[in-house]
Amino acid sequence: MSLKDEIKELENNIAELKNFSKEKSIDFSSQISELEKQLEEKYRNFEENEMDAWARIQISRNPQRPYTLDYINELTEDFVELHGDRLSKDDHAIVGGLANVEGYKLMIIGHQKGRDIDSNIYRNFGMASPEGYRKALRLMRMAERFKLPILTLIDTAGAYPGIEAEEKGQGEAIAKNLAEMFGLKVPIISVVIGEGGSGGALGIGVADSVLMLENSVYSVISPEGCASILFNDASKAPEAAKNLKMDAISLKNLGVIDGIVKEPLGGAHRDFEKTAQNLRMAVLEEFKKIDKFSIEELLERRYKKFRKMGEFSE
Repeated sequence: MSLKDEIKELENNIAELKNFSKEKSIDFSSQISELEKQLEEKYRNFEENEMDAWARIQISRNPQRPYTLDYINELTEDFVELHGDRLSKDDHAIVGGLANVEGYKLMIIGHQKGRDIDSNIYRNFGMASPEGYRKALRLMRMAERFKLPILTLIDTAGAYPGIEAEEKGQGEAIAKNLAEMFGLKVPIISVVIGEGGSGGALGIGVADSVLMLENSVYSVISPEGCASILFNDASKAPEAAKNLKMDAISLKNLGVIDGIVKEPLGGAHRDFEKTAQNLRMAVLEEFKKIDKFSIEELLERRYKKFRKMGEFSE
C-alpha cells in the first residue's frame, strides 16, 4: 500500500470513528487522538518525500478546501456583497464587495465554487462568464473612486468556455480587465487560494503583489489539457504538471509570484483557521509594503513587474 493510500485509509477510519462515537454517544477521543497523530506523521513523510506538482494539484482541487466566501467570512468584518455588472446579470461565479480587515477598509473580489451539485451549478463550478469579469471591473472602478485597496482571491479552473460566453465577449471582457487593472490608482493584491487557471485567473490577477497558498497552482492551462495537446493522452497529466512548473515554489523561483502563504500539513482544509490567520498576516504585510509608494511609483512598479516576466538570457 502506498503512503497516499495509507493516508486515505487513516482519514476514512478517523471519520468513521468520529461518526460512530457521535451516533452511539461513546467516548473514543483517545483512539481518535492516536489515529490523528499517526495521520500527522504520515502527512509529514508524504510532504518530505513524495510531494510533487501533481500532488499539490490534487490538494488544490480538494472539495473540502476553503473557498473565497469561507475566507471572507473568517477574515473580514462588515462584509457587504455587491451584485451585478449593470449591463446584463449577476454572475454567481464571482463574488465581491466592501469589507474591513482589522480596520483596513478594502474591496474584496474572488471566484466562488460550490460544494455540492446544486451549489456548483449555481456557481458554475467557479468558472466566470463575461458578466462576472465585468462585475469585477465595476467593483474595481468603485474601489478606485473611493480610494480603497483591492484584494482578489483566485480559484478557478478557467473562464467559462461555453458558446454563450463567447457570444457575449468572454475574451474581450478578460482583456479589458487586464488593461484596466494596470492603470487602477489603488494598491492591488491577488492571492491564488486554489486553482489559478488560464485567462480565467488572470482576469482578476493583475496586481502589485501576487501571492499563492502553498498548495495552490497557477498556470496557463490545466495539466490534463496540456497532456492532451502535447501527448494526445490526458493520462500523462502528472508529467505535464511537472513540466508546467505550476506549483508555488517553482513560480516563486521564476519570479511570477511574490510570496507563498504557508498551509498546515495536508492542506488548508485540515486547519482552516490557521490558514486564514496566515493569509491575513501575509495580505496585511503586503499592503503595508505597497502603501509606501506614491500612485505614480505604484503604477510603474506594476507595469515593470509583469513586463519582465518571460525574460531570458543565453
